[in-house]
Amino acid sequence: MAYKIKESTCVGCLACRDECPNQAISETNFVMSIDPTKCTECIGFFADPQCLSICPIPRTIQINPDVPRFQAAV
Repeated sequence: MAYKIKESTCVGCLACRDECPNQAISETNFVMSIDPTKCTECIGFFADPQCLSICPIPRTIQINPDVPRFQAAV
């Protein structure tokens, strides 16, 4: 599943944007959002999702249950 950013708790600090290896995170009016078509959950890049690791606000970055789990190409 891709991740999503809970807009009501995002402070727009931009910390997650530069950490994403897929450039899936963008900013509009200091609120970050994750493009689910680009999010790979950092599979193939890192052991843990980098946005989740760097976000200073707990529970702001969450699993997006509306998007199927990413499947790496074999």
